Amino acid sequence: MKIEATNAFIKIFKKRFSHNPKIHKKYEERFKRFALDPTDSLLFDHELTGKLKGHRAFSITGDIRVIYYIHKNTAYFVDIGTHNQVY
Repeated sequence: MKIEATNAFIKIFKKRFSHNPKIHKKYEERFKRFALDPTDSLLFDHELTGKLKGHRAFSITGDIRVIYYIHKNTAYFVDIGTHNQVY
């Protein structure tokens, strides 16, 4: 599957985590796992409901999530943040 980060995702990532190299490293680790196998149980990937219906999320850390959707075999990352920030 192809993966693309939307412009909004890139902007949000920089704003929320530019000061935190540990999160950058953890994001890279989880991104690689996702690229190899989006169903990897370590990612805790799940469907979303409500206003985010049609999107999915996976965990970077216990509280940090990536929100994305899939269209034509491409995963589009749209948001990243703590549970409270993204939901």
